[in-house]
Amino acid sequence: MDDVDRTLIRLLQEDATQPYSALGKAVGLSGGAAHERVRKLRERGVIRRTTVEVDPAAVDRGVLAYVMVNGSTWMGDTALALAAIPSVEEAHVIAGPASVLVKVRTATTKELQEVLRRLFAVEGVTGTQTIVVLESFFERAIHVEA
Repeated sequence: MDDVDRTLIRLLQEDATQPYSALGKAVGLSGGAAHERVRKLRERGVIRRTTVEVDPAAVDRGVLAYVMVNGSTWMGDTALALAAIPSVEEAHVIAGPASVLVKVRTATTKELQEVLRRLFAVEGVTGTQTIVVLESFFERAIHVEA
């Protein structure tokens, strides 16, 4: 990956709806060449997806919690069970006081409680510890420097 690729990624992170002609102009390429570069970045998995950022509170997902999940066995097999719970946004195998760290967004604390019940029902889960976020100062996406 060279400086042109990094600049294209940065520009797409700022506004993924930019036309390839504008991207190409910004990096000194034709629109077609910029399109080809972006296509190759997607093929290589550097750009995994194009999405929009949504305000969680605006779509009734204002309760954010991080749940540390303890397990009696290696937790790698629980990925499908966790992915089947729609309120679970992320799940990470971790080193530390738990086996897996899960990010959960719900509309209410009552709904969060139901998600915690579902997490505890996953085979191999022996306990959970939950941290409810009261306020987020910021959330940062990965930014590539050119």
